Amino acid sequence: MATPDIPEDSVNRFGLSQVHTSDGEGLVDVVFVHGLNGHPYHTWTSEKSKTFWPGQLLPPVFEEEKARILVYGYDADVTSFTDGVSKDKIHVHAEHLVAELYANRRRQKATERPIVFVSHSLGGLVVKRALIYSSEIRGSKTEHLRSIFISTYGILFLGTPHGGSDLAEWGSRLERICGAMLPTRLVDTQPQLVNALKTNSETLQNIDRQFIQLTSRFHMFFFHEAKPTNLNGALKYIVNEESASPNIQDVERASIQQDHSHMCKFENINAPGFHLVTEGIQRYASQALKIIGSRWILDEDEQKRRKEAEVEELLPSTLRRSEHTALSSSTLPGLWYSYE
Repeated sequence: MATPDIPEDSVNRFGLSQVHTSDGEGLVDVVFVHGLNGHPYHTWTSEKSKTFWPGQLLPPVFEEEKARILVYGYDADVTSFTDGVSKDKIHVHAEHLVAELYANRRRQKATERPIVFVSHSLGGLVVKRALIYSSEIRGSKTEHLRSIFISTYGILFLGTPHGGSDLAEWGSRLERICGAMLPTRLVDTQPQLVNALKTNSETLQNIDRQFIQLTSRFHMFFFHEAKPTNLNGALKYIVNEESASPNIQDVERASIQQDHSHMCKFENINAPGFHLVTEGIQRYASQALKIIGSRWILDEDEQKRRKEAEVEELLPSTLRRSEHTALSSSTLPGLWYSYE
């Protein structure tokens, strides 16, 4: 049974919006991240029934897990995915996601609460980059942002391109995504935008390579589109099965009987893919409750050992200074008295 309608104006265009929390305190955070030309409300809303499924169809799934459901919005036009002169814009989006999520959870006094991400298309690359960034943080003044990496248990990728070492193929994927997600008029009249995104292929490929080092830490579910998209009269798969659901050991894979832009929109609980996706979210949320607490204990032990090692490295020089000071202090009185 769906929950009452959630008006669009209740969802912030940028930043995080909480669209549901279970009675009592939420025990798991489920975070939705849209992709290119996406929107925190429209990306997840059925065009036919106007159902915003994260806030209307998903809450009844969480009867035991007590989840909190959030959607994240950011500037996702083509130029926001390109480097500009020298800046990796996806990294900027990733930093903002980590900072926003930490601040939101800090206000809730829940920085150690488990996280499950749900992402569509290039939004999956933003999530990957955010977790890479969070995992690499070691500075004492920013180590609180590492909590996002520690707390993340599972990720569901809907139509996200993965893998591949061929830059030309990455460029082709991005061109198809532009064709599917951008208005035809914009693609036809401003081809430089598409070309700009294509030239960013190496940055996106590098994100994929870096994330491979982290994959064993997360439970992941890859979903690929089972229907092609009509691009100017030609039927094409925007992100094909090989790219969206690569055959990686110990990773779940499934298809959704929709095209690329509609695979993340469920008009009711009987819509293609709804039960697969929501069961995955619910299962990850349930499992996370048992695992993330242990990860925090292990990480705290690791941080303690690291700090002890840093102190030990400094200890020899410190001891030398202490011994010198002690020696000076013991001789000074004798010298003083010799003058008396």
